[in-house]
Amino acid sequence: MRAERRKKKKTWLRWVTGLLVVLFAGAGIFAYSIYHHVKQTANQMHEDVNWKSEKRKEDVSFERKTPISILLIGVDERKGDRGRADTLIVMTVNPNKQSIEMVSVPRDTRTEIVGKGTEDKINHSYAFGGVEMTMATVEHFLDIPIDYYIKVNMESFRDIVDAVGGVTVNNPFAFTYEGTHFPKGEITLNGDEALKYSRMRKEDPRGDFGRQDRQKQIIQAIIEKGASFSSLTNYSDVLAAIGKNVKTNLTFEEMKDIQANYKDARKQIKQLHITGQGTKINGIYYLLVPESERLAISNELKEHLELKATAAK
Repeated sequence: MRAERRKKKKTWLRWVTGLLVVLFAGAGIFAYSIYHHVKQTANQMHEDVNWKSEKRKEDVSFERKTPISILLIGVDERKGDRGRADTLIVMTVNPNKQSIEMVSVPRDTRTEIVGKGTEDKINHSYAFGGVEMTMATVEHFLDIPIDYYIKVNMESFRDIVDAVGGVTVNNPFAFTYEGTHFPKGEITLNGDEALKYSRMRKEDPRGDFGRQDRQKQIIQAIIEKGASFSSLTNYSDVLAAIGKNVKTNLTFEEMKDIQANYKDARKQIKQLHITGQGTKINGIYYLLVPESERLAISNELKEHLELKATAAK
């Protein structure tokens, strides 16, 4: 099986880079006092993790425009439960090639959980060992360095949507989930409705892929609403929701350096998907990714990171 490659979708750019670029790098649009609110939020988002990529031979230099990778972790995290990673997306950024490449790693992918010594679903790495084990496991699976991470609590959909005054999406088919009906077509959602809309999976004929698309719809709508002039008066509520629900090992200074030196990478976006065969092992569903598929994705990302490809065995 082969990945669906090189689909240029600006929606990916908006929700992945827009969340940080629009709200942080774009701080110069606001008054000087707002800049300090943005900086304070970035500091609140910052989370130190015990992580250094074993596959990175030389340190990243933003000034020399070293191609970098960022792991995006969407976590369904509730009270009293660390949760599991519902969404894992690896983004490679190459300012020299003026492009970004992204691959969604299906959460049911069976692979070695680094530090656990067992094979399991890749998203279980977060439940077992948090961000560090997830970064190590994804790095091992794709055989590329993972430099940074951005973790978004999926519960934050509710807070952020309410902060921007609701969002409008185009629902591809009607469904009911947790007592709320979502008709087909253009609908406007509040925070609670947006959270339910983004969580439904079983009634979607595309399963997790359909749910991921609805999550992207919500995030795209949030960014478009947050970037509009009409919502700037709510900036304090928006920043408060982001600061509470988004964590990253990127510092505010690093965010500014990336914006200054890597912004040309936004000119071209390529989306990759990993495919495989679903099967049950001991009654548990897994996605088995063929080695040829894994190697093809790994080598494409390595090329984009300007690293040496791995020869097929």
